[in-house]
Amino acid sequence: MKIIDHLLHDDSDQPVRFVQSPNIGGKLKPEYLVIHYTAGSTAHGAVTWLTNPNAKASAHLVIGRDGSITQLVRFDTVAWHAGASSWEGRVGLNLYSIGIELDNAGRLARQGNQWRAYFGKIYPDDEVIEAKHKNGRGPYGWHIYSEKQLEVALEVGIALFNEYGLLDVVGHDDIAPNRKTDPGPAFPMESFRAKLLGRKEDEPPVYENTITLPIRAGAGSEFAELPGSPLPKGTRLDKLADEGMWCFVYVLDEINGAMDLMGWVHNQYVQRVSEDE
Repeated sequence: MKIIDHLLHDDSDQPVRFVQSPNIGGKLKPEYLVIHYTAGSTAHGAVTWLTNPNAKASAHLVIGRDGSITQLVRFDTVAWHAGASSWEGRVGLNLYSIGIELDNAGRLARQGNQWRAYFGKIYPDDEVIEAKHKNGRGPYGWHIYSEKQLEVALEVGIALFNEYGLLDVVGHDDIAPNRKTDPGPAFPMESFRAKLLGRKEDEPPVYENTITLPIRAGAGSEFAELPGSPLPKGTRLDKLADEGMWCFVYVLDEINGAMDLMGWVHNQYVQRVSEDE
């Protein structure tokens, strides 16, 4: 990925699909990257809404679950994605940040034995994790991001950091914690941030499991095991959250053909890897 004249291009120097949003402000000199989820059912629906004048909202990019990218606003122009927000002394992050929307249903509600989004769509258990939000809400169900989507988001982030010298990447739930929950606990923010900042001190500690260990869709043995389970002894893990005897992890290794696996494991059998190893 590369940026030419404030437009995103692929590796063959072709610009990504561009659909101009009318919901824009003045000139932008970005300092931060803000990650959002769309809280909708499709990337197409998100693009349609964010280019509607009645929405009074926009973002610079929308990334689909298949890795497709649509740019709605040039990177040197303010998009209306952050709303009332603040971070590191900056107030009104629209004026200081690039916003990326990831096609993701967001928070889900359990109805009987199904996970349902507020717009009515049902999601299977293997596309959902159950977790508390870092700002104290929950536990709820959260729609998992696709492997391809996370891969493309990282490639885009690297291009943006290289081009604009961005200071940090944050979630909407960081800059507006009392209003927003996106991108939520299903997004591996700490490892994503570490890869973008590229500094040793920003890398999260690595953990591993001490026995062959099931990985589940929720914090309890009653939840179904995820595809790829169980984790072989010594699998490298990024620990994202704790809930009692359980922890939510991002699996750093490919397991039984599954990559970018995220789920819950028993805390008793997870230990931090020594920095000397």
